Amino acid sequence: MTMLMPAEWAPQDWIWIGFPAHADLWEEDLEEAQAQMAAFANAVAETGQQVRLVVRDAVAEAQARALVSASVAIEQHPYGDIWLRDTGPLTVLGADGARRAQGFGFNGWGGKYIMPGDLETGPSLAAAGGLDYQRADWILEGGAIESDGTGLVVTTEQCLLHPNRNPSLSREQIWSNLQRDLGFERILWLGDGLAGDHTDGHVDNLARMVGEGVIAIPVASGADDPNAKVYADARARAQDFGLAVRDVPSPGLVGEADDAEPASYMNFAICNDVVVVPTYGSKHDKDAVAAIGALFPRRHAVGLRADAVLTGGGSFHCASQHVPSIKS
Repeated sequence: MTMLMPAEWAPQDWIWIGFPAHADLWEEDLEEAQAQMAAFANAVAETGQQVRLVVRDAVAEAQARALVSASVAIEQHPYGDIWLRDTGPLTVLGADGARRAQGFGFNGWGGKYIMPGDLETGPSLAAAGGLDYQRADWILEGGAIESDGTGLVVTTEQCLLHPNRNPSLSREQIWSNLQRDLGFERILWLGDGLAGDHTDGHVDNLARMVGEGVIAIPVASGADDPNAKVYADARARAQDFGLAVRDVPSPGLVGEADDAEPASYMNFAICNDVVVVPTYGSKHDKDAVAAIGALFPRRHAVGLRADAVLTGGGSFHCASQHVPSIKS
């Protein structure tokens, strides 16, 4: 039976959101990162969508409960850190109403951050959600792929072809695995991801599918934008592939020129009635939220500060994992 990973804008039953808890990882940014992730959870829950905030233990649960509304459910699960997009399962759907939580191997983004609990996150979330779970025999992170629900997958060569993930697999074998495990039929290979991104170029920080055959890609903001060439290359590849490209501002340089932070408005989370856009205190924040909101006219776009979350290496999309509704 063929099963396909749907687009993120398809109806969702719930969304899991990770809650920062490791003081040794987050250091002085812990409390602010907790507040920012709680604001994300509250913004989604206010729309009536079910939110499941994922915590590590009773201490973290008490900290989270003090920050979120009563409408946010809290679940305890094992995890190394909050990046559930990469350690949680990707849900695929079948035409007959079947639903499966598809897991993959995870090696800490190419051996960079090996943390206890991350290999247990996917099965634990699936069990709590009553989802059948299956783990594939290769390494893949959810933030590395984008789907528009038509069988198209968008990814980057930098990440999926990096030898620190699946050194024994060829480009053709990786593509075959994407077809087998997630039901894809066509693939767009973008090039590199953002400067300073420890994920080796996850596509969800670079380009996002926002409609069938429609992709959003940032436009460089200023001559010092560290990703100007990356954006231009992605735009050219998407246009050559035949996709319609929509422009979104870049936050520009965040950090130092020789040590740029991988700040991106593209790490937004699409939920049933809201799109939550990370902001960084950049002068481009307002324009970016407006531009992303225009791409989703049936949803409300809200910008929330994510600069503390960014210190951990990601943002709202990286730290969440949604579960699409079963097709009727």
